[in-house]
Amino acid sequence: MVGGAMLVSGAGVASAATKADTQLVIRDISPNPVQVKAGSETTAYFDVGASSDVEKVEFSVAPAASNFRTMRTKDVKDLEGWRYAIGFNENDYEGKWQATAVAFDKAGKELAKDSAYFTVEQIKGKADTRIAGFSADPSKVRKGRSIYFEGTLLERERRGWDGVRYERVNVYYRANGSSAWKWVATDRTDRRGKFYAKTKAYKSGTFRAVYNGDDELEGAKSRSDYVRVYGPWWRR
Repeated sequence: MVGGAMLVSGAGVASAATKADTQLVIRDISPNPVQVKAGSETTAYFDVGASSDVEKVEFSVAPAASNFRTMRTKDVKDLEGWRYAIGFNENDYEGKWQATAVAFDKAGKELAKDSAYFTVEQIKGKADTRIAGFSADPSKVRKGRSIYFEGTLLERERRGWDGVRYERVNVYYRANGSSAWKWVATDRTDRRGKFYAKTKAYKSGTFRAVYNGDDELEGAKSRSDYVRVYGPWWRR
């Protein structure tokens, strides 16, 4: 046997040697669990130990759930020394998988078989968001009157963009001649993702809406909208 003990945590080993001197063991699975991020692929490496009378090893993986069937066989890349590499992506089953190694002699006779378990975890990233249709109205207003805001908070889903319900959106204001953005209003989106707010006109400046995001959604900023404020004693 080529060195080493079983390193896979929680692995179930079921060797069935047909010869006393034939040995086969899945020694290591790395990484375990196999963590997959959305839009990317994670390669898992499998190390198998086999005795000298083993001529060939067939290696495969499949979800361990009895009620789950793979759509296709996972591609196995054969590395040197009974080592194998398999890529996993966001389309693969999340949960417990079984790795199986089968040893054969020169005549193609099965000599031994071993299996071990590992886990695939799907790491879901935050969904993209955007603020559409933001406006500050009217575009020209007398000092002391109200400025009204509206817009729609959207998140990207597989079928497209959809409204985000019951999330807090803040409106910020930057006065002419200033570099600082100041909070002026807040509203929660309705079931369609719409929000509405208002503030008093003080001085000409620019407004924008900001969503800070949460554990599942990325933050977003709207386009800026300019409002000119005028009064009987000054213009800007």
